[in-house]
Amino acid sequence: MKYLSLCFISFFFFFFFSFFMFNFSMYFIMNDMVYFVEWELVSLNSSSIVMTLLLDWMSLLFMSFVMLISSLVILYSEDYMSNDMTLNRFIFLVLMFVLSMIFLIISPNLISILLGWDGLGLVSYCLVIYYQNVKSYNAGMLTALSNRVGDVALLMSIAWMLNFGSWNYIFYLDCMMNEYELMLISFLVVLAGMTKSAQIPFSAWLPAAMAAPTPVSALVHSSTLVTAGVYLLIRFCKAFPSWLLSFLLVISVLTMFMSGLGANFEYDLKKIIALSTLSQLGLMMSILSMGFSDLAFFHLLTHALFKALLFMCAGMVIHNLKNFQDIRFMGNLSIFMPLTSSCFMISNFALCGMPFLAGFYSKDMILELVSMSNLNMFMYFMYFFSTGLTVCYTFRLFYYVLWGDFNLSPMFKLSEESWMMIYGMMGLMFFAVIGGSMLNWMIFLTPYFICLPLIMKMVPIMVSLLGLWMGSILFKYSLNYYFSKFKYYSIMIFSGSMWFMPLIFTKGVSLSPLVMGLNSIKFIDLGWSEYFGAQNLYFVLLKLSGMNQWFQTNNLKSYFIIFLISLILILLII
Repeated sequence: MKYLSLCFISFFFFFFFSFFMFNFSMYFIMNDMVYFVEWELVSLNSSSIVMTLLLDWMSLLFMSFVMLISSLVILYSEDYMSNDMTLNRFIFLVLMFVLSMIFLIISPNLISILLGWDGLGLVSYCLVIYYQNVKSYNAGMLTALSNRVGDVALLMSIAWMLNFGSWNYIFYLDCMMNEYELMLISFLVVLAGMTKSAQIPFSAWLPAAMAAPTPVSALVHSSTLVTAGVYLLIRFCKAFPSWLLSFLLVISVLTMFMSGLGANFEYDLKKIIALSTLSQLGLMMSILSMGFSDLAFFHLLTHALFKALLFMCAGMVIHNLKNFQDIRFMGNLSIFMPLTSSCFMISNFALCGMPFLAGFYSKDMILELVSMSNLNMFMYFMYFFSTGLTVCYTFRLFYYVLWGDFNLSPMFKLSEESWMMIYGMMGLMFFAVIGGSMLNWMIFLTPYFICLPLIMKMVPIMVSLLGLWMGSILFKYSLNYYFSKFKYYSIMIFSGSMWFMPLIFTKGVSLSPLVMGLNSIKFIDLGWSEYFGAQNLYFVLLKLSGMNQWFQTNNLKSYFIIFLISLILILLII
């Protein structure tokens, strides 16, 4: 009965459909086909509500990758979450998550996009708070409220699109760019994409979302939640005016630099990988804002393959170390966990852009196109410096996790590598090796040949080697202790905390309203309002009832006093 579990049924279903969609996408690319499927839901008099689906090579290929990664993640979850009493609930949440993403991918209509968009936001909240503790609740609330900003921007763009008479944005992309008043739609769509893909200043929720189980992190950070914003902007890219693209370029390059710098000072294994996702999202956004939308989509797909594998390897390490996530407790895991370490190194090398792995084909092409473009010197420097930081934190991760001495208790016994999790990782490792070259030949009609001087061709390799040297030398334990002294403490805190962004967008936003609420309770509800309101009425009624009770004690003196007062009043009236 084990092999008829929900995990295996979901795995086979998604894997089969992934293969099916991939073949369809190749057919669509070869024949340059686009299908619009319209399904009339309700027809009342002359009004009709129509559900429209967009099937082209991009949506079919992206759906294929989402289903492939989700199938292998679900297979991985069968063992990773085996001790969970509510495994079926977890799988149902993951299925809802994937279906929301598919709904968003195939929608050429802003209304149906909003349904998939909000489905992602709602299910991501349920998954982030899956381990029910205070930290997870706070992370879930930060994730949900940050994403609500993008949802509101999407709702406002839906309202503004009433000017067109239809919400099928795909027909109106040229109008949006030419009509000055309607550039607002483009700005709102960029704002929505920035919140979902965690660009500055909405970056705080991405590392916080690491409170979710590791299989969810593998899915979220590769092909679903964070890539939804990039995919939306790829679809809308023809509608963006030049000033908006320049704004997006600055924001995305700063995000890339900030996350790369923060990952070099982080000690939580999952947060380091989350910050590397943020860095790659900045890379996708930046090349998209330079007008190369196909190249952004190419990097989106190659990144999905090796980033899912990287999270799976991290999950295996955390699982075997009994939920320790601090890299300072790890070390020498290449001896204890050889298969996991091999997958971990392959995915990290692909992230760095090691030649002929998946990440090389997209990252190297992006950097060479940046060298060809007319960017200013600051942007050019930030691009390559951020690339160097990627290699730097990757080799720092190798140094702490795979090499050196095992730093946990000598009595600690590592459990064996689980074969069910290994199967999921091996499937992705195969695609992380060959996926880049396969997609490169498939997506682009002719292979890109970028002719540059030798020195500019060598710059990406030199920057990577410099980052490797920095990562292996700068973060040895002695130097790390030296930097941790109070003299450099403030610089380390600033660099390692994403420029105080989590602090600003949690306490910075919520502290003032909470203080105002406390003061209103103290000075109004429990203060003057209490004194002159309910309590005062109570004391007045208490005094009046005491006086009334005094009159009713049958005391002879009180009757004489009442008689005299009544007699005096009668005489005064007469």
